[in-house]
Amino acid sequence: MLGQGGHVALARLSLLLLLWREATLIEVPQDPKIQQDMKQPPTIIKQSGKDYIVDPRDNIIIECEAKGNPVPTFSWRRNGKFFNIGKDPRVTMRKRSGTLEIGFRSGGRPVDYEGEYQCFAANDFGMAMTNKILLRVSKAPLWPKEVLEPVVVTEGSPLVLPCNPPPGLPPPFTFWMNSAMIPIPQDKRVSMGLNGDLYFSNVIGQDAHTDYSCNARFPFTHTIQQKNPFTLKVQNKEPYNDTSYNATDPYGGRKVVETTPTFLTPSGTESSKMVLRDEQLLLECIAAGLPTPTIKWFKKGGDLPGHKVKFDKFNKTLKIVSVSEEDAGAYVCMANNRLGSIRHTIYVEVKAAPYWLDKPTDLVLSPDENGRLVCRANGNPKPTIQWLINGQPIETSPPNPSTQVLGDTIIFRSVQMGSSAVYQCNASNQHGYLLANAFVSVLDMRPRMLGPKNQLIKVVENNRTFLDCPFFGSPLPELRWFKNGQGSGLDGGQYRVYINGTLEIKKARAEDEGTYTCVASSILGKAENQVRLQVKEPTRIVRAPEHESVTRGSTVSFSCKVKSDPSLPVTVTWTKDDKFLYFGWRLKKDDDSLTINNVNEGDEGTYTCTVKSEIDQDSASARLTVLEEAFNPSIYSALPPDRSDPPTDLELSDPAARSIRLTWIPGNEHRSPITEFLVQFEENRWEPGRWQNLSTYPGDLNSVILQLAPFVNYQFRVIAINSVGQSKPSNPSLRYKTSGAAPDAIPRGLRGWGSKNDNMEITWEPLLDLERNGPNLHYNVWWRQKDTGEEWSNVTTEGTKHVVQNTETYVPYEIKIQARNDFGPGPESNVVNGYSGEDKPTDAPKDLRVSKVNSTEVNVHWKSVDPSSVLGEFKEYRLYYWRESSLVPGLSVRMENKTKGFYSTMPEPSATLTDLVPYSKYKMVMVAANNRFEGPPSNLVEFTTKEGVPDAPRFFRINRRSFDTLYLEWDKPLEPNGNLIGYQLKYQTVNGSKVVQSHLQAFLPNATHFTLRMPDRSVHYKFFLSALTQVGTGEVYAEESPHFANEGDKTVKVVSVNQQPPVKVADLIAGAKYQLRVYSHELNSISSKYVTFKTKPAYIDQVDIATQGWFIGLMCAIALIILILLIVCFIKRSRGGKYPGGAFVTGFAKYLVRDKKDLPLDPVDHKDQDGSFDYHSDEDNKPLQGSQTSLDGNVKESDDSLVDYGEGGDGQFNEDGSFIGQYTVKKDKDETEGNESSEATSPVNAIYSLA
Repeated sequence: MLGQGGHVALARLSLLLLLWREATLIEVPQDPKIQQDMKQPPTIIKQSGKDYIVDPRDNIIIECEAKGNPVPTFSWRRNGKFFNIGKDPRVTMRKRSGTLEIGFRSGGRPVDYEGEYQCFAANDFGMAMTNKILLRVSKAPLWPKEVLEPVVVTEGSPLVLPCNPPPGLPPPFTFWMNSAMIPIPQDKRVSMGLNGDLYFSNVIGQDAHTDYSCNARFPFTHTIQQKNPFTLKVQNKEPYNDTSYNATDPYGGRKVVETTPTFLTPSGTESSKMVLRDEQLLLECIAAGLPTPTIKWFKKGGDLPGHKVKFDKFNKTLKIVSVSEEDAGAYVCMANNRLGSIRHTIYVEVKAAPYWLDKPTDLVLSPDENGRLVCRANGNPKPTIQWLINGQPIETSPPNPSTQVLGDTIIFRSVQMGSSAVYQCNASNQHGYLLANAFVSVLDMRPRMLGPKNQLIKVVENNRTFLDCPFFGSPLPELRWFKNGQGSGLDGGQYRVYINGTLEIKKARAEDEGTYTCVASSILGKAENQVRLQVKEPTRIVRAPEHESVTRGSTVSFSCKVKSDPSLPVTVTWTKDDKFLYFGWRLKKDDDSLTINNVNEGDEGTYTCTVKSEIDQDSASARLTVLEEAFNPSIYSALPPDRSDPPTDLELSDPAARSIRLTWIPGNEHRSPITEFLVQFEENRWEPGRWQNLSTYPGDLNSVILQLAPFVNYQFRVIAINSVGQSKPSNPSLRYKTSGAAPDAIPRGLRGWGSKNDNMEITWEPLLDLERNGPNLHYNVWWRQKDTGEEWSNVTTEGTKHVVQNTETYVPYEIKIQARNDFGPGPESNVVNGYSGEDKPTDAPKDLRVSKVNSTEVNVHWKSVDPSSVLGEFKEYRLYYWRESSLVPGLSVRMENKTKGFYSTMPEPSATLTDLVPYSKYKMVMVAANNRFEGPPSNLVEFTTKEGVPDAPRFFRINRRSFDTLYLEWDKPLEPNGNLIGYQLKYQTVNGSKVVQSHLQAFLPNATHFTLRMPDRSVHYKFFLSALTQVGTGEVYAEESPHFANEGDKTVKVVSVNQQPPVKVADLIAGAKYQLRVYSHELNSISSKYVTFKTKPAYIDQVDIATQGWFIGLMCAIALIILILLIVCFIKRSRGGKYPGGAFVTGFAKYLVRDKKDLPLDPVDHKDQDGSFDYHSDEDNKPLQGSQTSLDGNVKESDDSLVDYGEGGDGQFNEDGSFIGQYTVKKDKDETEGNESSEATSPVNAIYSLA
């Protein structure tokens, strides 16, 4: 290890190298004159791939292109020896190129030219070379001829049909088809393996075919070769029934022996696989068994990388497209069916061919300057670095005192002319190699100017101005600026000179006009150029057009008065809705305005005046509204405001690394001033198509500087906001891509915690997309054990987690993180403390005991554990307690384990345990707990709670058995909390909300019902029932007596529930009050509390009609009318003799005044002396109960209506009350409904009308 002095020396060396790199970084411009004059070693610009496979039917072309000055010459080696192209007539080299063309028109075989080729390009300043190109000819061998015997297999057994395709170059793509060239269906049961074999997890009768053929497709020749087909015969113990086949029973109802899963591939319980970094990892597990097994994949010690893993072939193949070192580990595939499961572990080892960490790049130096070439690569195993110079190992080249090789770095000191060369870096291990060419060119060139001579620059006053002066020379010249050929160099204050020679004038003023001279000088000479600067007044519109509303047919004018620099000519253009206007007799333009005559509806729109000079421009817009009628300003002002029109003409200017200026033209405000503008952006790298808010700006601005993030391709749009709301978005601006930079943000949420007792997981939140600032985002993570003085360990990863293995149990660590991308590292985070994983505590709390036990609480005491025995962060002392039994005889309880945590650091803590059930036996133990584990239990403690007051009775029902009795029924409490000694019932009469009288009733403990006699059925009662123990009165169960109208409603329903909640309770009474609880039939102690609710009232209140006043009054009126009619009839009879009609009315009245018992009328047998009317009813002709007799003796159904008795046909009374005409038989109801009688004097008709 290096001592302290060694570290200091190394740091100084690194600083020196950094300074050299900065001092010698000469960028050669792409100026044609510079490129033509500058001598340069060769550079390879195009070459064929390392593994080059060609089609034997085509000519062979091996590419090798290079550039350099002078033009390089080319040579080739084949299999390490010089390849003399001139001796082989089939081989030619393209002009001014090293590309080889090998033709076979005159014969020859491409296979004769297989081998390893390497191209060399050389000129006077060095030699560059390509990779070694392994040329091979594609091969598509025929399938070997073979006779395949029929394959016989028992139904339900596994089967593998081998493919064994002929080895091709590149390997062929295999697939299975039948004779009809239809692919063999593959599913969970049948699938093709990675080796091309066809696997059957179990065979069914439908698999019996004669044409299972494996096919091989060769990509270069585009040919398909077919293997002789397999014939598959399936033996069945029972005949197969095609009609009974279905997906759930593929064996057609026959009994096939089921088998546990076994693996067809791979074999055994373990296997291993090596895969190279960035290649594709394919793991396969195919299992046999009946029913068909399902395959699941796991990774030991972690989760599968979900963003990279894909599953194929019905989960039988696991695929990781681009493998990294984090993907190494043990992968487990599990096959299972209902009979069992089996596992196979595949140990994946990730190796890596060399890959670049720091690839050497071309270096241009001036004489006597210093520099370095760096070649850093990584791989697994670690690659070895070899340096070559002009294609020869650097060890064998002549010694050069200005060159020093330090491992992967070559340091150049005080280089001289003639030291130009091409250096090759070869990084190789057993899995491959990398080769890079980098030339070192020592360039000696006088300063020269690259831009146009004597350029004239015109700028607008008060604008930032840049004067360019591109130059080049080697060594790099020093550049200075002068004004008007006088004074010292310009730099500082209002001037700033950039390294590329550009002069910035921060704010151009009139006094800045003049001739500026830039002078580039070095030891080889100097060169100069001049730039003339003219500062002009800005072009602006001093009187802009205003919004106009005019009537159709009138004339309107828009003003556009311009002020500009007198020396700059300007042009004024008018557009309507962004389209140019054509002027004529109606549209006229002069210097300061636009006039429209005879306005019509087509003229409505937005008119824009744009004034341009050669260096700047300005514009203004106004809206023209065409009205049907004469315009009234008061009417216009009364129009409601509306959303403004979207901004237009978005323009980007003043680009910088992290900012740009956005300018726009506001739209029509529509009678509501714009209060602010919202600028939105969209980028097409992370979330294309999604517009996001960037910033808001006051409504009086239309040009703002936008602050941007690096490495983002932006486009912008603007939304105007007024009192009505937001306008529609403007059209998007052009895109602007910011350059990349190192990350500015620090990853958030850094923490370290242990998922196992010997690890620590370091996790953090990834940077947001707009915080990446560049490609290839990685995270540098450092950690070290706290307070030990050890060095920082670190890792670089793309993910958001790193697991530190083999740690001690629960020790503190210091952690920090840093984001980096291709542009460099970002800032480091503050140091965060984390901890490795916890383990099970080793000590148990001692001397657990209780004190002050009452009915529901108990004090708990114990002795604490040693903090070092917790083996983690102490969380709490966790008390486990359970109710063992109840002391009430015959009461069973469910043993439910409960926990309660207590945090204390006292040596002998104590706490109170509450919410216990009275009169019960309890047990408890205690453990010490950290965040993940619990320690061993303490001693077991038993205690008994004291007797308490009981719970409320289990139920309390009140039923109204009759008008004057209430039947009360209840059950014992779910939790008596002691020995019951009885019940106490308190009830009181209630008049509205006022209590009138109270009563108290006591019952024995075995009493569960009580009958209460009520002196008045309209009295309303409130009942309060409670159970008693020796301690006192328990919880009260309150109920109210049911109302008379809802008699019998106070019932209890029990609904058995065998489902998960919610549960619907039906058949409830509208407007009724209910109490609800849920309890267990088996265990009395399990019950919810009562919930009281009331159902909604019905639309019509049902009341007792017999108690209503209007009904009693109606009945009294009917009785009075009948009494009057009876009196009238008796008077008439006494005056005129006997009348049959009177007898009828008398009989009918008798029917009306009878008790409502649904009995027929008494028989009437009245006969007039002259025999004019005879009404007789024999006993045999009596109607049934519930019916009545019509006048003709027929039985008619009773409907409690008087209508049938009031329809007498043609019968009438004369003036003295005598009956006129024969009393006719009553008509049918249907006939009489249409014949309304007009004889109001008929007593029968009078009764009918009253009814």
